[in-house]
Amino acid sequence: MLTDILHFDSLVVFVLTAIAIIPIAKLIGDSTEALAHYYSTGVSAVLNSTCGNLVEIVLAVFAIKAGLIDLVKASITGSILGNILLISGLSLIAGGFPRKELTFRKSTIEIQTSMLMIALAGLLTPTIFSLTTNRSPVILSDFVALIMILVYIIGIIFSFRYNKHIITSEARPVDVVSPNGWSKRTSIAVLGCSTIAAAFLSEILIRSVEHVGKNFQLSELFIGVVVVAVIGNAAEHSSAITLARKGKVDLSLEITSASSIQIALFAVPILVLAGLIMDTPVTLVFTLFEVVAVFLAVLLAHFVASDGSTNWLEGLQLLSLYMIIAATFFFM
Repeated sequence: MLTDILHFDSLVVFVLTAIAIIPIAKLIGDSTEALAHYYSTGVSAVLNSTCGNLVEIVLAVFAIKAGLIDLVKASITGSILGNILLISGLSLIAGGFPRKELTFRKSTIEIQTSMLMIALAGLLTPTIFSLTTNRSPVILSDFVALIMILVYIIGIIFSFRYNKHIITSEARPVDVVSPNGWSKRTSIAVLGCSTIAAAFLSEILIRSVEHVGKNFQLSELFIGVVVVAVIGNAAEHSSAITLARKGKVDLSLEITSASSIQIALFAVPILVLAGLIMDTPVTLVFTLFEVVAVFLAVLLAHFVASDGSTNWLEGLQLLSLYMIIAATFFFM
């Protein structure tokens, strides 16, 4: 690696890499917004969260290879919390201040909330099993991971086949150019190249984050939940906040919820499989507080989205819960 040859300080590498990811995230957000002009919000949300979470998966695979299993699990928790609380909260604040009320499709959010509850159950059951028995949770974790990825795939098929009237109702004519002037082909090319660049930077980041944690006496749990998760999901974060500020609340909320679902129901099973391949078992056993934190996040998100409308105050409530949880992880 270039950073190894030049012997850069780990903190310098970490900061420079984090800064470099920001414009990459903006390109992913711009290309996704352009594709939203040609497709529906549902298709665009899935596309954005998939490309954004690819960065998270690549980052986690390198962490597994380095033996940082606790960091991987913490980043999973942090990604879910960050999307549900931090980014949804900031998005509602950004989009809600100039407006009295924000409205969105209640039916779509309800389905995604139910999927999040399934994801929560998948994280909770192996943890309880491990805490209440003396048996190994490896086989149970593998089985639960298989169920989770099947649920995710079936959910995608259901959304795009049986809810086709919702997904295609907002599609734009293909001959109309997006607001930023990018064609469909250009948008896809920029999105793909940006995702590859973000994955490359993630590999550099994971090499430096462990040393930064030791130098600043930060726990691996805090680094994973807050630092790695926020940086790894920078793409969706940038897109969701920007779209909400422009009044596109439906797409913003669908990006954050779709990203959380993909992390829990798709990325987690992939990482469990990656652990098996690399002979480094990754179980779905989390700390009790991690599970409680995710439960509180899903519960509050359900209350916020239950009536199909929201405002900046509810965004502030989401953000406040995230800050409380992040502070607790810091002192742990």
